[in-house]
Amino acid sequence: MTSHSLDRIKIPAGFWKGLLQFNIAAHDVIRKAQLPLAVLNETFVVNTAQFFALWQAFSELVNDPADCIVKLTTGMQTAQLPPLVLAPYHSRDYRDALIRMARYKQMCVPERIDIIEKGELCAIELEWPYADQPEPPMLVGVIMASLLEIGRRGSGYPMTAYALELSGHMSSNVEPLEKYFGCRIKLGAERNRLTLYRSDLDRPFISYNAELLEILTPALDRSLNEQQRSKSITEMVKWIMKRTLASGRPDIHIVASELGMSDRTLQRRLTDNYTSFKQLLTEARHEKALEYLADPTLDLKEVAFLLGYEDQSSFYRAFRLWEDDTPSNWRAVHLGFDAISEDSPGMPGLH
Repeated sequence: MTSHSLDRIKIPAGFWKGLLQFNIAAHDVIRKAQLPLAVLNETFVVNTAQFFALWQAFSELVNDPADCIVKLTTGMQTAQLPPLVLAPYHSRDYRDALIRMARYKQMCVPERIDIIEKGELCAIELEWPYADQPEPPMLVGVIMASLLEIGRRGSGYPMTAYALELSGHMSSNVEPLEKYFGCRIKLGAERNRLTLYRSDLDRPFISYNAELLEILTPALDRSLNEQQRSKSITEMVKWIMKRTLASGRPDIHIVASELGMSDRTLQRRLTDNYTSFKQLLTEARHEKALEYLADPTLDLKEVAFLLGYEDQSSFYRAFRLWEDDTPSNWRAVHLGFDAISEDSPGMPGLH
């Protein structure tokens, strides 16, 4: 599997709510991250680099990133936890909670949580498989603090960490973080690692709810399995399509050959995932269109060509169906500059 096929993140609603807590406008963060305003759309998908850019922009707009991490974590409302976090919160004990968090977290972001128990300690390490740049320290801090917070709330015990190592550097004093974690913090470390006392993993959760887990666990496991199966074929098909769009309309025979299967097998696999080759081609073109239009250096003729359309009018018609707008108007709205009339003047019904 190529990394590009799975490097997809939907910005969690909690991120935008967190900005409001510090009176920071979403538009300011998006602009500073140099991303299109379309990321505000709940269906918009970003990659790891773009996700990091949003968090880095957020950290640069707050006065005290370390204090911000603590406030975001302690201000978490248990009643508003999504199912993938609600299940860990109602686990049998802290170890069970961490294992569930590591398993279900991958449903929303391509992030791996490794739990290593050795001797009297337990190390939790974070890894972003598709990252080609360091993780923003504030993002890592929020993740680590959230893992400890679940243990504290679930057990009702004010547990502290043995150590916290961050590979990046904070632009503010880390004292609020050291007070929260109850340990010294090492910056500029080789990796991001939270080290806990292994004995704390055995602490039973007062929030344990067996009945709720019986409902949540099968549903989450089913969603995770379906997501993994779906990504293993549909995302790979879309990635191949996106790679070959500029050479013309992707052919099912070519895509099937690259996947090492027959046309009929590919069609059956897509049907099993409740989609079709035509539907995926539409999605691939739509996603790439938004990506290309977010690049102001590409004119609309180039965008149409890169998407594999024989002429601009076909691209405009398709885009109107996707966004109910013309490409130039969409670009103007989402990139924040006046529309340049590149829409062909001789095409009635396209303006």
